[in-house]
Amino acid sequence: LKTLKDAINEAIRDWITNVENTYYLLGSAVGPHPYPVMVRDFQSVIGNEIKSQMKKINNKEPDVVIACVGGGSNAIGTFYPLVDTSAEIIGVEAAGMGLKSKLHSATLSAGSKGVLHGMMTYLLQDGEGQITETHSISAGLDYPGVGPEHAYYKDTKRVKYHSATDAEVLDAFLTLTRTEGIIPALESSHAISEAMKVAKKGKPSESIVVTLSGRGDKDVEEVQKYLDADAKNK
Repeated sequence: LKTLKDAINEAIRDWITNVENTYYLLGSAVGPHPYPVMVRDFQSVIGNEIKSQMKKINNKEPDVVIACVGGGSNAIGTFYPLVDTSAEIIGVEAAGMGLKSKLHSATLSAGSKGVLHGMMTYLLQDGEGQITETHSISAGLDYPGVGPEHAYYKDTKRVKYHSATDAEVLDAFLTLTRTEGIIPALESSHAISEAMKVAKKGKPSESIVVTLSGRGDKDVEEVQKYLDADAKNK
């Protein structure tokens, strides 16, 4: 299994084949109701912790909150407790080799409405509704759909959804690793890339919170492959 879609396909296939002795415990905010709501509520500990810590530090909510979005579990857990605040909320998808290349997983930026895995949401699909191939440097964001609540936040314009290319993600990964000694997951590096852009435009007094959804120990070999390939092409 290489992508989130592959994992969900196999899990659902096994679940419906062995209903009597199988319970489907889904970790992403996708799939049929009530899974997206359950995952959102459980993951909301992230956003609630952000609110609590920022009030202690700055006595107010953050000005900007950023998280990566694939299926969208860590992002929805980050965003949900903050949607009623004045915080600017940004989700960052995988632009892969670029939105014009088709080698990406930017569902909200380039997708259309459809049905997959028991949910109506935005999907990367062709004119006949067939799911198209996706690509991302990070396996966790390599998914042709997105949690339905993110689709709602896009339509209501409460959350801004941007994207980061593989090259931008690698730069963010290396920047945080070298400057802070923190090795972020490639998924999280999408959010870091956006934070770097926001910080350049923002005021020094502006508070920016980035959700690091995972550690990058698992990604070091993958990063090295990309760096080696890049060096050969130069």
